[in-house]
Amino acid sequence: MSLPILGLNSMTMSAKSISSKQRTLSVGLRDEATFENYFPHQNAELLAELKRTSSGEGEHVIYFYGTGGLGRTHLSQACCHYANQFNLPAIYLPFANLSSYSSDVLQGLESLSLVCVDDLHMIAGLRPWEEAFLYFYNRLIEAGGRLIITAKTAPKLLGLILADVASRLSLSVVYQLHPLTDEEKLDTLIKRAQLRGLILSAEVASFILTHSPRHMSTLFAALDTLDKESLSSKRRPTIPFVKEVLEI
Repeated sequence: MSLPILGLNSMTMSAKSISSKQRTLSVGLRDEATFENYFPHQNAELLAELKRTSSGEGEHVIYFYGTGGLGRTHLSQACCHYANQFNLPAIYLPFANLSSYSSDVLQGLESLSLVCVDDLHMIAGLRPWEEAFLYFYNRLIEAGGRLIITAKTAPKLLGLILADVASRLSLSVVYQLHPLTDEEKLDTLIKRAQLRGLILSAEVASFILTHSPRHMSTLFAALDTLDKESLSSKRRPTIPFVKEVLEI
């Protein structure tokens, strides 16, 4: 099915209307979801390109994919935070949360400088959403905006109904998120702790990594718990302390 490219929508969105749209979707950016809090390792090239696009100078469409726990959501939100530093209007749209909304939420977003769509795979096979996304994509590109897309798989594996959506995605710059090695996870855990003002020795970090699930979001959640308990009890994170707090 071939769908026409729509003309520009004359509607503009102020910062207030962006905020209203974001509240309608019950979406907020996490304060800690910044580029400074993401340690790229093998994903350094992607990080650099995301910064360029978010600042209004890079590629118009970037698509990156990977399994859960590699930082898709973190990076998507970091792009919006970064765009805000340049006073560029941006919005974060997690498609995992959009199933209870009408695809009309995409209307008017083409007036923004940056739109970050997280979990595009969630609309694959849903014709109304695919059509709405295609129309939105065409309008945004025609308006000169930039689009950052994440998904769990490469574009050709999404299982899309509309060939036109697949063809648009094939024209984007595509990156695969690389998982961290155990050594890189250890380094990331220590540096993430340092950013929070928590001194985590290599021995303690290694103990956490050995006795906890290796999923980075789980490791960061454990770090959050340790940080709170360390502050409240005024105890430094030793292995006995970690055993007690994390019950491992």
